[in-house]
Amino acid sequence: MLYPGIVPDGAIAIHEGAIVAVGNSADIVPNFTAALSIDAARRVVCPGFVDAHTHIVYAGDRVAEFEMRIQGAAYLDILAAGGGIISTTRQVRQASVAELIEQTLPRLETMLRHGTTVVEVKTGYGLDAASELKMLEAIEELARRQPLTLVPTFLAAHAVPPEFSGRAGDYVDLIVAEMIPQAADWYRSSSFAAQNIPFFIDVFCEKNAFSLEQSRRVLEAGVKHGMRVKAHVDEFVNLGGSLMASALGAVSIDHLDTTTPEQMAEIARSSTVCVAIPAVNFHLGNPHYANARAMIDAGAAVALATDFNPGSAPCPSMQFVMALACRYQRLPPAEALVASTINAAYAVGLGNVCGSLEPGKWADVLVVDAPDYRHLGYQFGGNLIRQVIRQGRMVWSQLDSREKNGGDSGSSCWHT
Repeated sequence: MLYPGIVPDGAIAIHEGAIVAVGNSADIVPNFTAALSIDAARRVVCPGFVDAHTHIVYAGDRVAEFEMRIQGAAYLDILAAGGGIISTTRQVRQASVAELIEQTLPRLETMLRHGTTVVEVKTGYGLDAASELKMLEAIEELARRQPLTLVPTFLAAHAVPPEFSGRAGDYVDLIVAEMIPQAADWYRSSSFAAQNIPFFIDVFCEKNAFSLEQSRRVLEAGVKHGMRVKAHVDEFVNLGGSLMASALGAVSIDHLDTTTPEQMAEIARSSTVCVAIPAVNFHLGNPHYANARAMIDAGAAVALATDFNPGSAPCPSMQFVMALACRYQRLPPAEALVASTINAAYAVGLGNVCGSLEPGKWADVLVVDAPDYRHLGYQFGGNLIRQVIRQGRMVWSQLDSREKNGGDSGSSCWHT
């Protein structure tokens, strides 16, 4: 696991949205003329958080199911009874693109205020061609309307829709023959392709969702159409999806609550990033968290994510996820921070442009209202983020509006 480098009395020089220099203030400040210089003395400056797994675009909520779980209902039982993902599907199918955007924008704003600057966003609540493409349209428009970078993922294989009840194989046929080609066509003409932001294929390989072979078919079809691989695997029942997806070159495999030590050892020999999602366990009251400590000790790269969704993780805060990972997955704050930044950036295919404070990368920078980065894992329930800089532009600040608006300058120098 990579540990964060600490530069006491450090400085960052930013020009035209990118980092141009990082180092000691005595070396950086005299060599740059800044249109804006901000003093972050006695505060931590770190990369923006990368949330590597979310279902942030949806309609309505599932607060009634929250009460059902408190009373003892299991997640898979709710799903089998037509609740869970299917409940949200009904609401998404009825919603317009404009309504999806209107409901999602406040969630993205909350994530931004808590320090997230890059977000992976999945479809998967439409479960038919028209509704899944509607979600992709909403994701693209959301990317235009707010400052976070969004990374799209096609997850038509999230659940078997009601009209295909008992015919999961027929639904997979539809995904492979029609839905994936249509999604690939959408991507090629999208703003994401123009910006070299990758497009992913994903599948929920799980009991009561899609079998190992059905999941393989979906992922292989996505690869054939130029998509990169992600997979929901080993969340409740281990069907062997982690090794299957890794063998297909998965950029990430996510959840991993039931992954075995032997599987972890094999995955560690690959380039696949393991995405742990402790907010789901917390929300479902499930004490069996993914063994991220063992994954790291085996040599795997581990990232963290919120899984922000209406059912199993209505959580916008990577800070809270880090706090959970420290307590229940035995990650020290250094590893939790790395898992929330550079490792998560690689889990969304953008490790070369974000996730760390290095010359040439996007100037996605957080000013943390704490004297030590370990407070990001130590404190919980609040928000330590003082300022958010997205590609060199101040996009959120606890300070007054004059300082916030001043962040639009082309060049900046940040003193830590």
